[in-house]
Amino acid sequence: MEIQVGKRLAEVNLVSKDGNKVKIDIDGKVYDVDIVMFENGTSSILYEGNSYRSEMVKSDNGRHYQVNMNYSTYQIDMLDSQAKYMRLRRQGQSEKQADRIKSPMPCKIVKVYVQPGDAIKAGDPVVTIEAMKMQSNLSVSEDCEVAAVLVNEGDSVMVEQDLVTLKLKQVQS
Repeated sequence: MEIQVGKRLAEVNLVSKDGNKVKIDIDGKVYDVDIVMFENGTSSILYEGNSYRSEMVKSDNGRHYQVNMNYSTYQIDMLDSQAKYMRLRRQGQSEKQADRIKSPMPCKIVKVYVQPGDAIKAGDPVVTIEAMKMQSNLSVSEDCEVAAVLVNEGDSVMVEQDLVTLKLKQVQS
């Protein structure tokens, strides 16, 4: 899951949990912590021999938290996969086209617009996906050719699954 603390975005994944002992991956670095959560929203955290107490106040349907710890307050937002996808899509409009189109979230393939060998232009849709009853077109950001189509209409796919591979045009220098 992706979380936002102030202006910082972090990818956070639970690696393992055994009782109070938790391994958490934050942006590729794994942390071993001991966490005890109490019903009133407070928690006790042990990390590298140091003890921390925190209080979490939940609002906005569990997507926004105010965390009070060490005399500081942090605003934390849990970003769902759709919000992450939309942010990446907005950012990606000016970025270089990758050699593959990946699923931005678990979804269903509604429509495939291309076949291997097709020449496609910047902005052309490649596939339409559906997640959470919303449909989105995945398009290319620069001219290229379809190398392979790895999915069919009606397929259910996982996040980051390759959907289509592309042959990018070589830039002449």
